[in-house]
Amino acid sequence: LEPVSLASEVRGQNIVLNWSIQTDMNSDRFEIQRIDTKTSDSSWNTISSLKAADLGDTNVTYSYSDTKLQSGNYQYRLKIVDKDSSISYSNVVETAIVALPKSFTLSQNYPNPFNPTTKIDYQVPVDARVILEVYNIKDHNVAEIVNQDQSAGNYSVDFGSAVKLASGVYIYRMIATEKATGINFSAIRKMMLLK
Repeated sequence: LEPVSLASEVRGQNIVLNWSIQTDMNSDRFEIQRIDTKTSDSSWNTISSLKAADLGDTNVTYSYSDTKLQSGNYQYRLKIVDKDSSISYSNVVETAIVALPKSFTLSQNYPNPFNPTTKIDYQVPVDARVILEVYNIKDHNVAEIVNQDQSAGNYSVDFGSAVKLASGVYIYRMIATEKATGINFSAIRKMMLLK
């Protein structure tokens, strides 16, 4: 088996992995494995798998993006599985720390309009108590998506309770209270459910 050299690059919240091989005639797939050094679990977890291109003796380049990561250090390696089921591993790469957000931010949901689910992204620059709620246009609380202490980082939640709601305009509101100072942040955005 030809050795595979893995390289990584940090792009905001994303880590891009690149590798190339001279020939992939015998390769079946590449399993991308990761260790998140912030967690107590130090075992390799397979996060994705890419089928090897069957192009014969040509130089083939591969790329994979691990997206929307929290701040911290990550280690990656490739598990290379050949067609005869033999296995080898690439070198291990450890990435730089994914940058912490600089401010509280509540993004517009996507897709919008939506049916029946949508994603809401938000950023927390310091440890905070975060509440994310949904209201109808009559200002009645129809759902609580998040209500917990969260460490600094980037978050994405799925709002899937929409199947119980009628078509229309809804407001989602984020309230975050900094743990250290007690300072509050609040933001609201509109979203539309179309059934």
